Amino acid sequence: MYIKCWGSRGSTPVSGSEFEKYGGDTTCIEIRTKSDDLIILDAGTGIRRLGNQLIREERFKFNFIFTHSHWDHLMGFPFFKPLHQKASKINIHRCPFPGRYIETIVTKLMRPPHFPVRYSDLLASICYKNGCPGSFSIGSVLITPIALSHPNGGCGYSFEEDGKRFVFLTDNELGYIHEGGLSYQDYVTFCTGADLLFHDGEYTAEEYAESVEWGHSTYMDTLNLALDAGVSRLGIFHLNQERTDADMDAIVDHCKKIVAGKNASLDCFAVARDMEFYL
Repeated sequence: MYIKCWGSRGSTPVSGSEFEKYGGDTTCIEIRTKSDDLIILDAGTGIRRLGNQLIREERFKFNFIFTHSHWDHLMGFPFFKPLHQKASKINIHRCPFPGRYIETIVTKLMRPPHFPVRYSDLLASICYKNGCPGSFSIGSVLITPIALSHPNGGCGYSFEEDGKRFVFLTDNELGYIHEGGLSYQDYVTFCTGADLLFHDGEYTAEEYAESVEWGHSTYMDTLNLALDAGVSRLGIFHLNQERTDADMDAIVDHCKKIVAGKNASLDCFAVARDMEFYL
């Protein structure tokens, strides 16, 4: 399984020299499987660059999965150029909720006066497939959803192939249980033994004191989750829109010192634009 991050910023895209290392695009993850299926996880602004890359590769068949419908995870969708290509064959899986939830969200994105190109004008062939709430497969990858603790709900996911597992849990508040959300121990159980975990770590403890119930975690809660679950690698995700590269480096250094002090083997880092992983 190949995984690439096209955007890891939270809430809104940012730009400027102080954000060059980790990038300013919002959530978009690409997964390529052993069966040569291509999965796109969320459609934040990072999806624009991914679309350009797929056109260069002349790849026009792929699958979409969404975690939830907040703007920063959808705002790049209309600018995904393969949507405007007749050759494109796109499966959109009915997640995070079953039924016509995702059809409604996607079609609302491209409707005047919010956007000049209507959903009905797209040239790509789009098919909606069943997905959540149970596990489902895309080619060689087994996908298992879990409810997020986040305003308006959503799903995180485990992607498993050949005994290797990638868990993606952004926009998940470990310090507060939202309606439909689960307990801290439930998330520990879900993550246990993962080879790679990306988890929301937007806040410092001081910031979180003023942001309880906003749907995001402190990086310390995220680190503790990874340690308690015995994951191999932790990528801190949903980077705060005000967090500069230097600030983010300081957080990572702090986490590494804590890991070393516990004599743990966890590899901890912050997820940056264009990072690639192989499981």
